[in-house]
Amino acid sequence: MGISSMTGFARAQVSVAAGDENQLNYTLTIKTVNHRFLDLQFRLPPGLDALEMELRRVLKENLIRGHVDLTLSVERSSQMKAGYNRELIASYLSAFEAARSEHRLIGEPDLNAALRLPGALQGEDRSNGDMTALAASVQEQVIPLLDRLKMMRAREGEALESNLRGTLDRLATATNSIAELRPEIEKRYEERLAQRLAAAVGQEFNQQRVLEEVAMLVERSDVSEELARMMTHIEHFRELLSAGGEAGKKLDFLLQEMNREANTLLSKTGGISGKGTRVTELGLAMKAEIEKAREQVQNVE
Repeated sequence: MGISSMTGFARAQVSVAAGDENQLNYTLTIKTVNHRFLDLQFRLPPGLDALEMELRRVLKENLIRGHVDLTLSVERSSQMKAGYNRELIASYLSAFEAARSEHRLIGEPDLNAALRLPGALQGEDRSNGDMTALAASVQEQVIPLLDRLKMMRAREGEALESNLRGTLDRLATATNSIAELRPEIEKRYEERLAQRLAAAVGQEFNQQRVLEEVAMLVERSDVSEELARMMTHIEHFRELLSAGGEAGKKLDFLLQEMNREANTLLSKTGGISGKGTRVTELGLAMKAEIEKAREQVQNVE
């Protein structure tokens, strides 16, 4: 199944017969980018409120996350005859005459002003039948268009998955390398512990201080739990990639946990000489890989 990206684009250009030898040409496009939730935005011609509601339902059924822009642009192939809203213009003229008579004013109606009124100018072939035919055609086209969008998002997801699996391989290699250096780390801590014990039993022996030093160094020297948890997170991450579906939020959470383990490894091994510096290099490399992966995961559905 695999994961899907939230980035995608699909377009359909369609012609539909609209009666009286009219033909509507329209372009339907869907563009998606990453978003925490499903955010739908529509750009439709006026008079298609019912169509928008239907499109919203279809998109919610087919998409999980992402910012989605759906745009419908319409053109008519036939020349549209100019017309006007007779009732609106008549009302304007009647109101003008009434106001002039009531207030005994001098003036003539302004046709340019009247035709600029909202809804004054119309296309004679802009009928309800045209809009019905357009809405029906768009509803037929939206599912195939979403299928093409999903194919593109799946291809983008394959590229993301390949990059993320490469990151996991490098993280696993670094984790194993640190595990191999554990004996050296523990040896360095033993040497430090011996030095501190020698200092503690000098002129003023402080048993409580010795116990505190021992407890702290023993805890700091053991990184086995962090290494084990890191490998567990890596394997879980691989399983989520294979399972696919809505994995983005889970993958992001796992990367946060991995980053926490890397930080703990660095804090426990900081200040250790010898091969301890190599552990620091590996820990910093792990953090860099995790950060790159987190940027990529933001685009996973």
